[in-house]
Order: sequence, then C-alpha cells, then structure tokens
Amino acid sequence: RYWGEPFPIVFDEAGRHHAVGDDALPVSLPALDDYAPEESEEPRPLLAKASDWLETTAGEAGVPSDVLAGDARVTREANTMPGWAGSCWYYLRFCAPRDGDRLASEAAERYWMGGGGVDLYIGGAEHAVLHLLYARFWHMVLFDLGYVSSPEPFSKLFHQGLILSHAYQRRDGSLVPVDEVVNRGSEDHPEWVEIASGEVVRQIVAKMSKSLRNVVNPDDIIEGYGADAFRLYEMYLGPLEASKPWNTRDLVGLMRFLQRAWRLVVDEESGSLVVVDDASDDVERKLHRTIAKVGEDIDGLRFNTAIAAMIELVNVASKRGGLTRDQADRFVRILSPFAPHIAEELWEKLGLDAPVSLAPWPSYDETMLVADTVEIAVQVLGKVKAKIEVASDITEGALKEAAMAHERVAPALEGKTVRKVIVVPGRLVNIVAN
Repeated sequence: RYWGEPFPIVFDEAGRHHAVGDDALPVSLPALDDYAPEESEEPRPLLAKASDWLETTAGEAGVPSDVLAGDARVTREANTMPGWAGSCWYYLRFCAPRDGDRLASEAAERYWMGGGGVDLYIGGAEHAVLHLLYARFWHMVLFDLGYVSSPEPFSKLFHQGLILSHAYQRRDGSLVPVDEVVNRGSEDHPEWVEIASGEVVRQIVAKMSKSLRNVVNPDDIIEGYGADAFRLYEMYLGPLEASKPWNTRDLVGLMRFLQRAWRLVVDEESGSLVVVDDASDDVERKLHRTIAKVGEDIDGLRFNTAIAAMIELVNVASKRGGLTRDQADRFVRILSPFAPHIAEELWEKLGLDAPVSLAPWPSYDETMLVADTVEIAVQVLGKVKAKIEVASDITEGALKEAAMAHERVAPALEGKTVRKVIVVPGRLVNIVAN
C-alpha cells in the first residue's frame, strides 16, 4: 500500500490519544477499491476516505480494556509513516525474511550483522539522505533497545557514478530532448540542429532523464546483445566511482570478447568441446596472473580492469592454440561473476556439475606471477626507437649493451657520441647522444 505504515494510535471523543495494545500489532491497513485521494478544500491524509476503518470502537482497534471501555467510540490516526520509512530497515529483514515473530532472530541477526553491520553498501550519493541517514537513525534506536548487535548499520559505503547519455544544448544553456534534434552534417562531421527552431545546438553528455528522452532501455540492449554483454559493458565503462557516458556502439567489443571466449572452448559448427591436450606455458602463466588479478580487482571493486585482464588472457590463448580442459575450467570460474549465463553454458559443455557460481575460486601459483622477461622501451634523445624483450634479472650493463646494439637503435647512434645512458629498471633505456 502506498500510504506507508499506520501509527498504532487512536483518539477518544475528548481528543485524547491512546496506544493500541501489543495484541493488535501490527495495525493492518484497510482494503479499498479506489486508492485515489479525496478531493477536498482542506488537505486531508490519504486514509481519510476510509471512514469505516477510521471510525471504530476501542475494542475493535485493540485498545486494552483497562484504558478504554470496549464500546467507546474512537478515531484511528489517519496519518501514516512516510512511504520510504519501512525501507530504512530492509537490510535487517534480509537476515531472516520468514521470521514471523520479529524482524530477525537474535542468532540470524548476529550471524549476518555482527561485527559491524552490512559489509559493503553500494549506492549513489542521492541515497545519502533519503536512505542512509535515516537508516542510521533507526538502527541506532534498535541498538539502544538491544534488538541489534552492531551500533552502525553499514561497515563500508561506496558511491557508484552515474551512467550518462547524450543530450543537446542551446546557446543559452537550456537543454533539448534528443528526439527534437537532427544531424544536418555527416557522421564524421555532424552538425546538430534543433528541428523546431533551426538553431545549431551542441551535443553534450548529461544525466539520463525522461524529459530529455535519452534514457537507454536495458530490455532493448539485452534483446540485441544479450544480458552478459550488457553486464560486461556497464562494468567495463570505467572506474565504478566515476560517471561515464553510455555509447551503445562500444558494446559490440564486449560481445565479441564473449564470442571469442566461447570459441576457445566450443566448436561453433558442431557445438562440441575443442580443448587442447597440451598446456602452453605462456597460457598457463597468463592464466595464473589473470586469476590473481581478477580476484584482487573484485575485492577492490575494479571491475573494468578485471575484464581487461580476461580479454588479454583470451587473446593470448587464441594465439597459442586454445585452452586445456583444466585451464578452461579455471577460466570459466573467474568469468562467472561477470558473465554468468555464458559461464554456466561453458561449465555444462565441460561436463561439470552446475552451477559454476557455487564452484570454489581457483588458486594460483605465486611463482607464476613473476615475469621471466620484461619489455623495455629504448629511447634516443627522448624518442622511442625500439622495444626489446630481455630477462627480468638482466644487469644494467647488459641492458645498456642490448639497447644500443638493437637494429633500430644502432643506426640512430651512428656519427654521434653517447653522452649518457639512463636506465629506468623494468621500463626503459634513454640514450642521450649528439
């Protein structure tokens, strides 16, 4: 019911207020055929039209007989709690949603909330007042009364950024809905013009809103690209805390990544498994690094870089001939949180018991995380002339020699005197010569 929770209070004929008894809680709202508020010259609560429910007796309302006689006429309180008030404690109800006696049993509340409340709350800054502030008020009262074990409702708060969309702006700064603008130029050199006025407008990035008609409907995206590609694109847009513009054309890249991941394990024509027998050392090393990277990035809410690491792994595995069954098993496990639908399909193709979402996270070998070789950029007078791959434990002297002997570097040094060679370990060699 949109009214919100009713107050368990009634007023007698003298206007004095009385609480209903514990046996009458919670007070049930009346069922109405028409929920529209009454038209009135004076503002009235939405429940004012429920006259049969409002005007009752003390006995019907549940007022204890030692407070009022059962046949005493009373009027219920017609005002209710704000519609959002009940949502201020919803996280506690998740601890035991089917408990009929209290919001959560002591054991359930301590299991889920003990030690500091909800581990992580992700919500936009717009929730700071309408939910988070009031949730703290309610929770602190419940804590003082001994109903909850944690003094605070949330241990960690993280505000995600907004996903923005294109809009158009006139010279005076006012905005124009997207369906009232046409491109009179080309795709490479657009000229956006307001249809009604003929005025040239500027394309900008703005918050999605119904008034600007620039809202992206997820159902349309899912129908065209699939739910997994949609999920991946949202996470790949950038850092979770940053606001990012939506561009449907960029979504194709994530769908292609999923297609490549599928082809690594499944033959497109026959649908049969296409894993390889012998593990590539390069792929195995890359897989260990990816498992470590994705796990760390999930903990740090860096979903975009976790996806980038999996894209790199798929590229390496595709070039090296594919994945073994064991490698595919581990890859599908780390893919699952990001693309659950295709991951479950691949898991089934591997002949493993579903669901992969309940499979343990794969382990990795720490020694595999240390690179045997590193790529070093070689600069001459600040300009990159070459990139060389050398052993990660190469000495500085040997690195200088290798850099100056490279086939693209040596010609650039002919006729010049090398004045200085600057080495940045693991990154670059800069040769100063004239």
